[in-house]
Amino acid sequence: MIRKAGRQARLFLFRRSLFSRAGSPCVFKEGFHSMRKLDGIVAKGLYVYVLAMGLFHIYTAVFGTFEAYLQRAIHLTWVLPMCFVLYPFLPAGDKRHLETSVPWYDWIFAALSTLPGIYIMLNYDEIMMRMQGVDDLTSAQLILGTMLIILLLEGTRRIVGLPIVIVALFFTVYTYYCDAPFMPEILRGVPTEFPRIIEGMYLTDEGIFSSSLGVSATFVMIFLIFGGFLEKSGVGEYFMELAQAFTGTAPGGPAKIAVLSSALFGSISGSAVANVYGTGSFTIPLMKRIGYKPHFAAAVEAVASTGGQIMPPVMGAGAFVMAALLGVPFNTIMVASVLPALLYYGTVLLMVHLTALRDGLKGLPADELPSIRSVLKKLYMMSPIVLLVYMLLAGYTPMYGAIAGISLAWAVSLLNPGKRMGPKQILQAIHDGSENIPLICTACASAGLVIGSVALSGIGFKFVSAVLALSGGIPFLALILIAGVSLVLGMGLPTTSAYILGAALGVPALAKMGVMPLAAHLFVFYYAIISNITPPVALAAYAAASIAGSPPNRTGFAACRLGILAFIVPFAFCYDPGLLLKSSFLGNMTSIISGVAAMAGLGFAITGYGKRRLSIVERLLFAIVGLAALHGNLAVSLASTAAVIGLFLLLRSREETQETV
Repeated sequence: MIRKAGRQARLFLFRRSLFSRAGSPCVFKEGFHSMRKLDGIVAKGLYVYVLAMGLFHIYTAVFGTFEAYLQRAIHLTWVLPMCFVLYPFLPAGDKRHLETSVPWYDWIFAALSTLPGIYIMLNYDEIMMRMQGVDDLTSAQLILGTMLIILLLEGTRRIVGLPIVIVALFFTVYTYYCDAPFMPEILRGVPTEFPRIIEGMYLTDEGIFSSSLGVSATFVMIFLIFGGFLEKSGVGEYFMELAQAFTGTAPGGPAKIAVLSSALFGSISGSAVANVYGTGSFTIPLMKRIGYKPHFAAAVEAVASTGGQIMPPVMGAGAFVMAALLGVPFNTIMVASVLPALLYYGTVLLMVHLTALRDGLKGLPADELPSIRSVLKKLYMMSPIVLLVYMLLAGYTPMYGAIAGISLAWAVSLLNPGKRMGPKQILQAIHDGSENIPLICTACASAGLVIGSVALSGIGFKFVSAVLALSGGIPFLALILIAGVSLVLGMGLPTTSAYILGAALGVPALAKMGVMPLAAHLFVFYYAIISNITPPVALAAYAAASIAGSPPNRTGFAACRLGILAFIVPFAFCYDPGLLLKSSFLGNMTSIISGVAAMAGLGFAITGYGKRRLSIVERLLFAIVGLAALHGNLAVSLASTAAVIGLFLLLRSREETQETV
């Protein structure tokens, strides 16, 4: 009875940490400032405001969105005032003394931030009839466009942080000065007058209101609400119970719980840092309890949480942006991402398993975990996710898939008296999901400033020329350059923003060298994501380190070792379309087999353990044949796969011989 009570208490603490922290992942942990702790009539009014915003987006998801430019304008107009009401001008020096009221100047900023969008709504037909580059801007348009850029950058600074503001401001200013005498020849672009910059950023769908903001206004918003319903219905809790039941008693059980639960939860949340704080608060102490070193426990959680952004079905906001930029159905992105994601998590699972065997780490007692039987009885809890995957694969839009998932999550809650969602819980789920949109919305809108600048100045063509010149036309060197740029961008920017910027600059260069567009976009996407575990700025690793009490950089380097496949596979699928399931049936099957071989070879090499501790030479051989298995050449790939199998069998036979002796 005591053990059962302890298990229930631990599960309660997990649920509390998962949904009190991860429910607002981005704003609390990834944002520059902490949210104000509002109360009274302001808090109630804001609750109604956010709820109305969520209901509006549900309405447009069900009955159809407005025209793209108008939908995006309404979305930003609704979200931008929240930046000034919820987030202070300067961060609180002491989190115990958060602001409880909104100063007068922030009310003014909030009111002013609505004016550019209201103007668009009232004059939409007139704006659509304008001839870009021909018609002059009115004084009102010039003032409102300038004001929108300034307020957007300030709102972004408060929520996202200074790096993306600096990048967006640099590109915007560059667009004006790109032909200045002091500008190096390689960076010179097409000069653009100030009014035309405002026109491109404000009155077209190629700047602030580009497709990146469109993704926030449609797909991301409705999936955040979907996440709110998963929380309230108990589906999110079931992810952890499922992972506990099937992996908890195995060697290194808590680490495997972390990997599986983070894969499930992160696939829906799409935020690495949110996932770390959500699941890591529970899994990291468990890993330390059975003997994992603090830095390794934190690294496992960081790597597992980061991988949620590459794990279908949702993959975060970046994947929706990718579908929009490529002009392909979202299911195309989802299917192409399946094999790399499975190889990524397979490698992490193998490494934690081998580490547990090497260090003699046991699992958790069975009486502290949910039984497999009890978990399987509630397998219907997975039905919202299953329905979502089916609808996406069947060709339905992500918005319809999310609406169907929301409806089924509500229906599932009715089967559980403790989680039954009445009108109050439904409204709360809509509110909780909607209040997480400011970070994504402002980041996407600010990234639109970069997109608009690239289009106006022609810097994209300059960047392509620079990459071609520096790489000497060698695709592999170009990939290294683009990977470096994407990593650097990802260290200072949210994943979605880093991907958008990397795609705007790097993808055209890769396409010029013959890389398949889908592979080029996924390449940039991967490196923007894994910046979360790459020192010197590894947000997910540092978040996990704060929970584990481990050195941040040591945690980051351990995470890099565990996530090694994420650094390698993007290069591989640029040469081998089979890894994206875009080859023939034979080619796809060969890529699957060689991918598993690479996973095994690298797992043995990095952990240094097979059936026994491996020598340096043995680890080096496993590393070489593991990497070679990902070679695009069929003969090399198959030969390397056979070599991985042969080395393992040789180790096994030697171990059995020694045991016999």
